[in-house]
Amino acid sequence: MTFRLVVLVSGSGTNLQALLDASADPAFGARVVAVGADRDGIEGLARAERAGVPTFVVKLSDFPTRQEWDAHLAARIAEHEPNLVVSAGFMKILGPHVLGAFPVVNTHPALLPAFPGTHAVRDALEYGVRVTGCTIHLVDAGVDTGPVIAQEPVRVEEGDDEATLHERIKTVERRLLVDVVGRMAREGWSVSGRRVRIGGTEGPGGSPQTGQESGRITK
Repeated sequence: MTFRLVVLVSGSGTNLQALLDASADPAFGARVVAVGADRDGIEGLARAERAGVPTFVVKLSDFPTRQEWDAHLAARIAEHEPNLVVSAGFMKILGPHVLGAFPVVNTHPALLPAFPGTHAVRDALEYGVRVTGCTIHLVDAGVDTGPVIAQEPVRVEEGDDEATLHERIKTVERRLLVDVVGRMAREGWSVSGRRVRIGGTEGPGGSPQTGQESGRITK
């Protein structure tokens, strides 16, 4: 059975492209079956269309409340029966309708819990750290507070500005995201408290279960 990914984007979709490229190899173990966005006319949607992947757009401004937007987004995602949702530069906070129905993976350009939020690279530079990096984590109801799946450090070089540092982080982020998602698809995963373990489950992640977890869950 094919492990199905729905990817959510808000911009250029470079992480999406990395997943599309990886999923072209059957050995990767997962396939992007749909791409969702919160706005029209972005390169992320164009990348999906060029790859022949179905797309959908759910704009927050089209709904009177965020709760209704979240419920409609969850319904559109559900149409594609994903095993995993990947938030790949999706610039909206997901609510209980989405998070209660699907396991969601997100990327963040810092070593969480340091520097959460939308200005992580700028904040790291302003703080003066010598090492930052990227984090792949499960999404929960907070902002960048979900259980960490994987992290990789990136050194801050002399003369770095926000753009140069972010570009090096993105290179690592794309590779790490592809590795993590592929392993989750092939090996399954389990969550115990704040610890996420890939592999050693009874099979691949399979159908979404309660909350953020899929695969075999331990408490």
